[in-house]
Amino acid sequence: MKKENMLTRNIWLKLASFILAIALWFFVILSGRSGIVMDIPIMYVNVAQDLEVVDFPKTVSINIEGQERILKSLRQNEISAVVDLGDVKAGRSFITLTHENIKLPSTLEVTGIEPQTISLTLEKQMKKTVSVQPAIVGVPARGFVIMEIKVEPDMIIIEGPRSVISRIYNVKTEPIDITGLNADLQYKAKLNLANFNVSANDQKVDVNIFVKKIR
Repeated sequence: MKKENMLTRNIWLKLASFILAIALWFFVILSGRSGIVMDIPIMYVNVAQDLEVVDFPKTVSINIEGQERILKSLRQNEISAVVDLGDVKAGRSFITLTHENIKLPSTLEVTGIEPQTISLTLEKQMKKTVSVQPAIVGVPARGFVIMEIKVEPDMIIIEGPRSVISRIYNVKTEPIDITGLNADLQYKAKLNLANFNVSANDQKVDVNIFVKKIR
């Protein structure tokens, strides 16, 4: 009887203390929490070797919550969205992003993704042989004219999405300035492929420009 009295004595006080302890624990855990909105890069992985991703979003906006001090120290390379395309076939696809697609420190929580559904297209890759055209700017020195321009190699193989490759018939070099040129020039020029989103078997070509004095 005495033991029972010890257990039940001041039960309401004990219960109140327990509730207060839980409330204090939640306060400690939740205090200092904050949220931010961040645009993060989307990484597309496991794309079939004969396919290429075209017409796709490069970033997605997410809401993140967590301790304010952790959010302040969060770096861009610590978080990304990863989309597995291993089972996706050629054509247009719509993919719903979930929390599982977002890679971030475990102490942080994703509370929103915008847009939650993204669309992209997978296309068959294509190879094609095209000519190389030197992009010449400026004019030689007074009394000099260009006699000949040779490019080696003058043909290259490009590879990329079929819809892109089918529209390319030649590739230009980076601009080569010959302003005031009064002697033959040998120049290793980069190919201007940045605007095409394609790759090539050669990244540079040799451009030989021959000039002649006429007066």
